[in-house]
Amino acid sequence: MCGRRGRQPGPRLCWLLCCSALLSPATGYVIVSSVSWAVTNEVDEELDSASTEEALPALLEDSGSIWQRSFPASAHEEESHLPPPEGTARARPPPAPPGMFSYRREGSARLRPGTARFLAHASAWGCLATVSAHEKIPGLPFGNCLPVSDGPLNNSTGVPFFYVTPKDLLVADLMKNPTASLLLPESEGEFCRKNIVDPEDPRCARLTLTGQMVTVSPEEVEFAKQAMFSRHPVMRKWPRQYEWFFMKMKIEHIWLQKWYGGVADISREEYFKAAPRKA
Repeated sequence: MCGRRGRQPGPRLCWLLCCSALLSPATGYVIVSSVSWAVTNEVDEELDSASTEEALPALLEDSGSIWQRSFPASAHEEESHLPPPEGTARARPPPAPPGMFSYRREGSARLRPGTARFLAHASAWGCLATVSAHEKIPGLPFGNCLPVSDGPLNNSTGVPFFYVTPKDLLVADLMKNPTASLLLPESEGEFCRKNIVDPEDPRCARLTLTGQMVTVSPEEVEFAKQAMFSRHPVMRKWPRQYEWFFMKMKIEHIWLQKWYGGVADISREEYFKAAPRKA
């Protein structure tokens, strides 16, 4: 019929009308990664209300699928753009089970000392930083990762012990300046691994201890042996010619980070009074 002349529209106008009819159902859709969904006022309001820092974690926790990890539930709910029947309220879907983006909240300040003690006891290694005495980098920070233990598994002291050799550059630094900083990350624990959180993510807790490194006294050497060798049995077979000996840190400051932003300053009294508590 479109091909007739006279009162009927021309072929070009007929073609435009056909294209308009085909494309009209797509009105109100947005293309993202080649996938479309209807955008309604309700979705806009939900996205706007979730733009604050406090509301964003709630979106990440509801993560039943890839869509739910990126958008509110109403953005991908089947027929969510249709109004509910008169006299009935729109029922919200139950929250999905926690997924890879679920995570703990920051936690109470009273629990932080226990978390710090847990990291000190659970860590098998840590990164020790010193003030370098090396002629090429005098006064600059110098660090290395070392085995560490705060006691046997059934006896947490909160004090980190080390088994070191004078041939280590760190020990040479400590002989000149005993000030040091020890980082104990939670990357060895279960939380980061189970939740697929990067070890350097701020939610993956880390403990920093600063203080003075001292040689373990003869009266305490036996306990230091139990602390280190029970956690690292291979140390007993390390070559003796390296003149191994025990050191420990006399803690002066305790810093804990387990959330975005700054770190929590924990007093020595709170730290040593607390019992290890899983982070």
